[in-house]
Amino acid sequence: MTTAPVAPAEARAETPAPSTRPRPRQGEWTYEDYLALPDDGNRYEIIDGVLYVANAPSYDHQFTVTELVRQLANHVIEQKLGIVITAPFEVHLPGIAKPVQPDVLFIAAARQPQAGARFFEGAPDLIVEVLSPGSMRLDHYVKFGAYERAGVREYWIADPRTRMVVVYALGPGEESALEYALFGAFGPGEQIRSSILPDLAIALDPLFIPA
Repeated sequence: MTTAPVAPAEARAETPAPSTRPRPRQGEWTYEDYLALPDDGNRYEIIDGVLYVANAPSYDHQFTVTELVRQLANHVIEQKLGIVITAPFEVHLPGIAKPVQPDVLFIAAARQPQAGARFFEGAPDLIVEVLSPGSMRLDHYVKFGAYERAGVREYWIADPRTRMVVVYALGPGEESALEYALFGAFGPGEQIRSSILPDLAIALDPLFIPA
């Protein structure tokens, strides 16, 4: 599958209110600039030097996140495969994003952070982003490209509006590059499967608020 193009900075890519620290231009944000941002309840992420900000998520969004974590974590814990974490938790993708805060992430046991860690350095094994009305371009294009380049082995996009979960798996592309290919698109009445967790079967219908 050809890599999805990285779209220009969307409407939600913005700089917060002025502070005593000079504001970088988009494309020049650093982690030090991130650390100087206000603790105002927003989620801030920096991808390729561009600052993105999201407001507090909706009930529909958090309902899906909570149910995904419940089912995914139950499987991971039972099989002793690693750890499942939810936002807010920083992930640093070297040379690409510092930080991103995925909605849900799975890290294999051999790579788990140490107790007290404030962030995870490197590519998680699996990331899930749950779409919100304002995050579609970010999740489908910007984060798709960032996670692909970083080597995140599997990327799920869950859409409460369409009640679908799309799973992309990392595989060899042209000239031995790693590219995401569609592993599966799962809808009502189906179970979500994974390329990296072969025994996983998540019931899709409970992930979304009953219609």
